[in-house]
Amino acid sequence: MLDRLHRDAGYQRGVELGPYPLEMLTSGEEFAPSAPFQTEVRASRPSELARAAELYTELFLASATQPSAKPGQGSKDPWVRAREVKAAAYYLDAAHVGICQIPRCALLGRKTEKPFAAVILVEYGCDIEPDNLAHTWLQGCEHVIAHMRAVEIGVSILGHIRALGFNASIAIEGNDEYCLNTLALQAGLVQRRETGVESPFIGNRFATVAIITDYAMACDLPLAPTAKVSKARFWLGINGATSGRELRRRARRASHLSRYPMEKVRRKDNPTTRIYAEEVPRVPKRAEFFMRARMGDLGQKAQEEVRRFAFKHPLTDGMMYPLRSMVPHQEGAAVEVHDPTLEDAEANAQAIRSLSYHLGADLTGICEIPPYAWYSHGPDGEPIEMRHKYAVVMLIDQGYDTMEGASGDDWISGCQSMRGYIRGAEIAGIMADFLRKRGVEARAQTNADSQVLHIPLILLAGLGELSRIGELVLNPFVGPRFKSVVLTTNLPLIADKPIDFGLQDFCSQCLKCARECPVNAIPFGDKVVFNGYEIWKPDVERCTRYRVTNPRGSACGRCMKTCPLNKALTSDGAWLNRAGNWLGIHAHSLKKWLAPLAIVLDDKLGHGKRNPCKKWWQDLEIIDGVATTPKATNEREIDPDADVSGRKSPVGYYSAADNPAPNATEPVLANHKAAIARATSIESVCGAETRRRESRPVPAHYTPTPLLPLRDITDE
Repeated sequence: MLDRLHRDAGYQRGVELGPYPLEMLTSGEEFAPSAPFQTEVRASRPSELARAAELYTELFLASATQPSAKPGQGSKDPWVRAREVKAAAYYLDAAHVGICQIPRCALLGRKTEKPFAAVILVEYGCDIEPDNLAHTWLQGCEHVIAHMRAVEIGVSILGHIRALGFNASIAIEGNDEYCLNTLALQAGLVQRRETGVESPFIGNRFATVAIITDYAMACDLPLAPTAKVSKARFWLGINGATSGRELRRRARRASHLSRYPMEKVRRKDNPTTRIYAEEVPRVPKRAEFFMRARMGDLGQKAQEEVRRFAFKHPLTDGMMYPLRSMVPHQEGAAVEVHDPTLEDAEANAQAIRSLSYHLGADLTGICEIPPYAWYSHGPDGEPIEMRHKYAVVMLIDQGYDTMEGASGDDWISGCQSMRGYIRGAEIAGIMADFLRKRGVEARAQTNADSQVLHIPLILLAGLGELSRIGELVLNPFVGPRFKSVVLTTNLPLIADKPIDFGLQDFCSQCLKCARECPVNAIPFGDKVVFNGYEIWKPDVERCTRYRVTNPRGSACGRCMKTCPLNKALTSDGAWLNRAGNWLGIHAHSLKKWLAPLAIVLDDKLGHGKRNPCKKWWQDLEIIDGVATTPKATNEREIDPDADVSGRKSPVGYYSAADNPAPNATEPVLANHKAAIARATSIESVCGAETRRRESRPVPAHYTPTPLLPLRDITDE
């Protein structure tokens, strides 16, 4: 009974059905006009923003150069194939996706040798109020931005199909080979109108691309010309799709606010976990554990696997190319102009948030960048200059529905990260390019190339609190289910304040992430003070080693999957989850009674289990360039009876003094036994407070490893 109560209306809705209930509309006969009717490409207003979006469109198109792999062991079932392709596009935030065989009337050129089309529609971003500075920035650019997003999704799907061993190409608006309107009609996404075509749900506010392929898939039927949406059923939410009331709720919120009511969360002057700013050492990129794996510090196997672990699945392999294409454009010189419209910090802050949401960010905050949030040295040991004053911190949801279908460390787990990374790099990259063209210094700080540490910036920008997971912030509405991207800039802005939604008390009592971690990398005990931060310190070596060498999956996000705060918290979500979220944010005085109840209920209700209705991907691993059925797949369920004493998994600590030198080019092998032994030198929170009151010196292990002398590097 309880298990049924917690399920929201979309529990049984497959990801391949998308956010709008197209499947409930009446189908018609096959569409067969005598001639194609391609409408004119909708031109954008020449502007810095339009040029930035067009640049990224060109980057994505140019990245689609990988040849098709040899045919692999993927499914030959047309329905399985169609389900995966459609769900992948919806997972990447398409509005409508349909599949059809290409009718002759859709051909503008010669006959095609690739008879199938996957047609993708991307909806325009949120409208922006006329009194918002971003309204001027975006005026006339909505379509070119939607088109850029459609190309990003299309190129990723194209790469996925090629990785499976089939031929594929992309048709964009204005191409001279295929009529996209005809393909969209044939795929059951739109209906014909006097002025062109329209979706029953989003009108003509969309951009279109099509993937042309010989990958045989089950096809959709065209919509009947008379098919209509039942307003009453749509308002309530048909078949678990996004309801009309939820869409109206989002539309009514001001454009500088996210879809979640972050403005109602309590704000404080400082984060809820201590940061001794003057003590926090600046650390080099060489100390970051994925970098250490690449350099051989974790052994040969980790060094080999880290180069492919995130791209072991065909979809992530396809996303790798557009992601890498953006890296060279993350920074550049600002033009030498003075823009008088950018002097009002408050107006700038409001506009920059609105722009981020229009481009696809889920949550955005702003903070000043403290010195300790900058890496000290880059990957080659070069010093990093602290050039910018502000950070615009943006969070990208990793997709609730797909995470519901996953174990957290199976073959889709790498893609869950990649989804956030590619969208974040795109958003921050366009914003940085736009600001530089208006004379403002700006740089996109992405997972592929960042000069700043994201965790302290997420905290200071008021987007979450530090959690038991350790080096991970939890947001009150999306939990840990996000990836971050940062835009650093000297644009005058107003900073946000940190938030307090009672997470420290909750995580002190909840051990679920530690209990469910496959390698016991999350601590069961109390917080410590590590390198100047009050934190539940995870064992980063153990975590990194598993993520890069996971033999039954492509990475790991098991802690995100099983966290009690990983919920769908919109007006369509389960009422029990929404009530719990409201109480958690607003009823602080009841926390000590509510938290234990919520923790017990989370297991009783089965949160963290896999939902088979949401599993849409094929379990495949790319080995030597070929998609292969893996030997095994992680299919974990939650284990409420597991040992939570922590005695079997002492945490290893790698302090600043124990890191490799910033310019070390040879492996510096990590010693896990020594890292565990260092626990005796790590301060408790009370110990650190006492030391500071007594004015005793900072522990020696806070001192970063110095640069190697040039002769030592030469000797290496």
